Amino acid sequence: MSTGVSYKKLFKLMIDRDMKKKDLQQIAGLSPATITKLGNNSYVSMEVLVKICRALRVDVGDMMEIVQEEPAK
Repeated sequence: MSTGVSYKKLFKLMIDRDMKKKDLQQIAGLSPATITKLGNNSYVSMEVLVKICRALRVDVGDMMEIVQEEPAK
């Protein structure tokens, strides 16, 4: 089931900064389960998003985007 969000921007940002998921986990104080959720484009809390924004010094729009779902036919 799609949550309607994509964290591709976050992972591209991490690549650009030569960061691994483990690095993000440590600097933002996230659990391995949260990193997995991000990788699967699953729901994470606003608290998690704020931690990542502060750790990377970015805005929410710099790391995620809303995915428009195709209308049912």
